[in-house]
Amino acid sequence: MADDKVTLEVFTDYVCPWCYLGHAVIEELESAKDGLQVKLSPFPLHPGTPPEGLLLTSFLGANLEAVHERLYKLMDELGLEHCERTKTYNSRLAQELGMWGDDQEDSAKSKKLHKAFFNAYFVGDKNLADKSVLLEGIEEAGFDVKVAEKVIDDRTYSIKVDEAWSRARQMKITAVPTYVAGSYITSGFHPLESLMHFIEYAQIQLSKA
Repeated sequence: MADDKVTLEVFTDYVCPWCYLGHAVIEELESAKDGLQVKLSPFPLHPGTPPEGLLLTSFLGANLEAVHERLYKLMDELGLEHCERTKTYNSRLAQELGMWGDDQEDSAKSKKLHKAFFNAYFVGDKNLADKSVLLEGIEEAGFDVKVAEKVIDDRTYSIKVDEAWSRARQMKITAVPTYVAGSYITSGFHPLESLMHFIEYAQIQLSKA
């Protein structure tokens, strides 16, 4: 059964810690299932976040330390670098650039770009609403910085992100990461074995159709 019969679509946000964890598992999944097609689609976790960011305590309050303890333990288990974060940032422009990168038909560069944006926040504690931070990621991925800067300034991909957000609402997606394979959907953090079973089940159902 060919792995490329099912495309795994992942709704995600660069400032979502569970998405950061999930992205690492997706990288493992792509290595384990050669030929699997993965598509990242943007989702608005906290779309109203101002450019300067918001304190994480405004969402989690006194639970922040316990939540971070659990997250950092999982990140350590997956070998992921992380820093001590106190704020979340608006990721809208990063999502626009992420979609632009995917359209450049260079999968190696687009994968580097997604990873650079995740790392900018979770490793570097950088503000993804900051244009200079975004362009650092563009340069790291190997894309043309001047072209990407124009994409930011002209908001070239604003409509495409709006459409992706709208489609997520139509699919009744309310949390990230959310994984879609064919007509099957699952949300939340899943370890590698769980995601492999999810993909294999979707493939089996597709072969019966």
